[in-house]
Amino acid sequence: MSSSSKAIANHNYSKRTIPEGGFRTFDAFYPYYLSEHCHRTNRRLHLIGTTISIFLFLTAILKQRYKLIPYGIIQGYAWAWIGHFFFEKNKPATFKYPLFSLRGDFKMWLEVVTGQRAF
Repeated sequence: MSSSSKAIANHNYSKRTIPEGGFRTFDAFYPYYLSEHCHRTNRRLHLIGTTISIFLFLTAILKQRYKLIPYGIIQGYAWAWIGHFFFEKNKPATFKYPLFSLRGDFKMWLEVVTGQRAF
């Protein structure tokens, strides 16, 4: 892994709890999001689903095949939810924090593909 000037959040995926009153910012939410992805297989399924989603969205836009967009959404969630329900055995954060969770998926994906976070 490469080093960066900014420390990587929750690098060991340690368990975190939801604070009383919930999360108000993404920066506060992200360590919790990562703690919900302790199982390596779950993280890898997320990476697969997010990669397929990005590919389908880009293809839909670049080739003007907009019917691919729903498939991109389905692929992203299907792989992730399999990871949560069968490997992590928890409920996806999407159910309680949908926008923060979506942003977390992409941030975790970016950290992995850029070598900042272990795969």
